[in-house]
Amino acid sequence: MPNSVTANLRNSDTQLSSKLNDVLAGLVVFLVALPLCLGVALASDAPLLSGIIAGVIGGIVVGLLSGSKTSVSGPAAGLTVIVAMQIGRLGSFEAFLLAVLIAGALQVLLGLAQAGRLSSFIPSSVINGLLAAIGVILILKQIPHLLGHDSDPEGEMAFVQPDHENTFTELLTLFRGEVHLGAMVIGLLSLVLLLAWNRFDLLKKLPIPVQLVVVLVAVALNRIFLSLGEPWVILESHLVQVPVVGSGDGIMSFFSTPNFSMWNNPAIYTSAATIAAVASLETLLNLEAVDKLDPLKRSSPPNRELVAQGVGNMLTGLLGGIPVTSVIIRGSVNINAGAQSKLSTVVHGILLLVSVAVLPSYLNMIPLSALAAILLVTGIKLASPALFRRMAAGGRYQFVPFLVTLLAIVFSDLLIGILIGLVVSVFFVLNSSVRFPVNIIREKHLGIETARIELANQVSFLNRASIQSVLDSTPSGTHLLLDGSNSDYIDPDVLSLLRDFRDTTSKAHKVKVSFRGFKPKYQLNDDVRYVEHATKELQQLLTPLDVLEILKEGNQRFTAGQRLNRNLREQVALTSRGQFPLAAVLSCIDSRAPVETILDLGLGDIFSIRLAGNVTSGGVIGSLEYACSVAGAKLVLVLGHTRCGAVTSTVQAQREGIDVSQATGCSHLFNIVDEIRHSIRDTDTSASGPASEEYIDQIASQNVFHSLEQILSRSHTIRSLVESNKIAMVGAMYDVATGKVEFYEQAAHGLSPSIAAHT
Repeated sequence: MPNSVTANLRNSDTQLSSKLNDVLAGLVVFLVALPLCLGVALASDAPLLSGIIAGVIGGIVVGLLSGSKTSVSGPAAGLTVIVAMQIGRLGSFEAFLLAVLIAGALQVLLGLAQAGRLSSFIPSSVINGLLAAIGVILILKQIPHLLGHDSDPEGEMAFVQPDHENTFTELLTLFRGEVHLGAMVIGLLSLVLLLAWNRFDLLKKLPIPVQLVVVLVAVALNRIFLSLGEPWVILESHLVQVPVVGSGDGIMSFFSTPNFSMWNNPAIYTSAATIAAVASLETLLNLEAVDKLDPLKRSSPPNRELVAQGVGNMLTGLLGGIPVTSVIIRGSVNINAGAQSKLSTVVHGILLLVSVAVLPSYLNMIPLSALAAILLVTGIKLASPALFRRMAAGGRYQFVPFLVTLLAIVFSDLLIGILIGLVVSVFFVLNSSVRFPVNIIREKHLGIETARIELANQVSFLNRASIQSVLDSTPSGTHLLLDGSNSDYIDPDVLSLLRDFRDTTSKAHKVKVSFRGFKPKYQLNDDVRYVEHATKELQQLLTPLDVLEILKEGNQRFTAGQRLNRNLREQVALTSRGQFPLAAVLSCIDSRAPVETILDLGLGDIFSIRLAGNVTSGGVIGSLEYACSVAGAKLVLVLGHTRCGAVTSTVQAQREGIDVSQATGCSHLFNIVDEIRHSIRDTDTSASGPASEEYIDQIASQNVFHSLEQILSRSHTIRSLVESNKIAMVGAMYDVATGKVEFYEQAAHGLSPSIAAHT
């Protein structure tokens, strides 16, 4: 069979398997969503079937229009207080439906106006706090349902409950024995099955989700318990309770339509704006949260989601449903059930529609304790210890808003908790901005100590006091560089402060201030008042030892990842007038050893001669003579490096008796090889086989000293400059693994009274 046919068959099998997984995931979400839809409607003081209508529209309509692959929409527990309040305020459910319809239209407009981009500004600490809070609430709220207690509706999620208990006092009632034996057995068995399922490879490979197995087992046990009688029989209050309708007329009686005669009532539009704002905020937050849970890490378009939710709310308002949003609980269950696409969302909506008309009596056999077990395990995954450890590792600016959001949601409700979390996050952002509006970097430019102050991307009036404190605390005699390269916006008050510091304060405090990178409209033109590149005056002022220190400090910055921030375009213009290099460096051509980079130098700072093996020749020595005698360089540095290819090839050729020119076809390589051979120890010439890395590095180091001696012995000009202490010669080795340069000062020529001999 051709490969293409085989590949197509495999792709077809994969797609079929993925669709089957989505259908099964949709079935699981339906089983969990059914009591939630009813419970949210009951907790909202709305007709029972309005929750099912919202679930159907959220699944089918919003599911088809949404760009999210895993988010599931429906009536949300976070809106129960808002819905109940608006129904009471408007006086009738029909008037409320008109407000929902208008709210949907407002959401569509928000989506078209690209308001969804606001989700990018929601801190991750709040999103993670939301996830953890939902997890904690699911655990706490489902324990009573798991044990056959708690008469409050399944979709109730607020801290203060309709039965006048709260989340924690409800748990205390369990200690008084308020549990149901049959429901408790089913709940605990379901929990064990859910937690143990993935521990067995045979069970993991089954094509049916464990959540569906749990429901089927629970229904079977419920039927068995009916035959056992008390105390095993599960009461109706602990079973799913779908309204049963007998005819088409009966079904129509469950639907409500908006009261359009209320269109001129201002309260309708106030309610609509409230519903649109809250539903949109909850949708954007839940969408971000579900995307974080998605194992494929897909990103959902927020503007498209707002449009989809808006269309959904317009339809649910027309047909008699309560508002819909993206719901984190159903999205989490959807992902845990293995959903890959929006097909699962649509399937769950279709099943909700069919359930009311065809299957209510069968669905009413499902014990709530089994569904509570599914939600409880979902909560455990959402509020995992790993999430808490990760947030704690992010520091207090991450952990405190996360923890406050979590606690606020648990002890109030979803909306209030999120708003509190956002306020705390904004406080921390402002606090960080006020306390750390600038980044102070200590730099040394060619021997001159400079404090570079980098301004933040956004510098507001809140930063004025902190920036003034930094400027006022600058010691007298400091070179200060104010860098606005990264700033997109600087408040006029801050600009006034900077200009005043430039014109008066800095002079009074004897601080030399420079400016760089500010936008032309700020009227703080680039003005660097210290030397950033080698000049004639600087060249004459520095000694060979000063130049060596500059090279050392440059390598230290390079290895520490703190290279100087240079304006290279400006240096191009300044160095075009002439060159006054501080040193001449003879190094290897190895691509891993760019001299200006590893010594953190700018344009015009050095002469750089690069030759394989950093060997000498007439041309090299002539170039060095020009650099020192004519151009005024104060230091000659011969820089070798570890793992040198030229040295390695020379050692191997020496050991094996190979003619490098013939072996490589490069007829001029013998010039380099012959120079390096002088550094190979006589005792090793008879060795055979590959040379060790340590030995290669020793020869490379010896070759540095050989090049130094060659320059001194062959150049009368350079030797005279060294003997008169006008220049110095230093050897060094660059480690290609660490980035560090080791300077051989003990054998430096011109830095000590006598010329040291290296042996």
